[in-house]
Amino acid sequence: MATKSKHKAPAVPDDGSMTLTGHLKELRNRLLICAATFVVGVLVFLAISDKLVDLLTSMATNYTFVFIAPQEKLMQYFRLSLIAAVVVVVPVALYQLYAFARPGLKKSERFFFGLVLVVGLGLFCLGVLFAYFVTLPFMLNFLVTLEGTDYITASISIESYVNLCLTIFLIFGLVFEMPLVSIILARMGIANPEIMKSFRGVAMVICFFVAAVITPPDIVSQTMVAVPMCLLYFISIFLAGIFYKKHQEAEDADDEDEDEDDED
Repeated sequence: MATKSKHKAPAVPDDGSMTLTGHLKELRNRLLICAATFVVGVLVFLAISDKLVDLLTSMATNYTFVFIAPQEKLMQYFRLSLIAAVVVVVPVALYQLYAFARPGLKKSERFFFGLVLVVGLGLFCLGVLFAYFVTLPFMLNFLVTLEGTDYITASISIESYVNLCLTIFLIFGLVFEMPLVSIILARMGIANPEIMKSFRGVAMVICFFVAAVITPPDIVSQTMVAVPMCLLYFISIFLAGIFYKKHQEAEDADDEDEDEDDED
């Protein structure tokens, strides 16, 4: 008696390769994971949106917050919930990106790609935490204690306050990515540590100039921003020296292989 043949899914080849349809299905599944994480995050943070607002306004101890449009307060609750959900989904998305690209990468490329993702995320979070615990409290305290006419009181729109906080968070998150940028450029052979050392004086002036632009006009706030930026630049020089050396070694190895091929 003949048995019915069962349809089996095509096996993945031994070399680990995958068809275009397989890649598209895998990409779809990973995007669905990111989308589901985002939706769940939005729902969870909407439930605790008042605590998010309390966390953000806790830096401004001497401020009185108001909303000047009927929907302004509600929209800030939704806005912070969406941003918090994005913060949660970013590590998930980065991991899904790494997992999707990992089979096509060499061992050294996997390490470097993973290092870039982890270090980049960590540095951005470090910049946001520095802004939250150090820069913004000093900045807000300075702005509210400015001498002036007595009849002008500080009643700050919650939307303006949220915009200021998010802008400062973004600026410091990007500034703290300086070492990562130097690593990538050095690995590509673009950032030469010797050139970076020769321009360290100019870089320090630029750091203080940027700090003066993004902070209130007092020397304390400017110094608290400029000093970490200068330290990050020196750290970038050190890291660039390590990865630029690896780039040169890889180029020398490629040149030796080409010479051997020419001799053959």
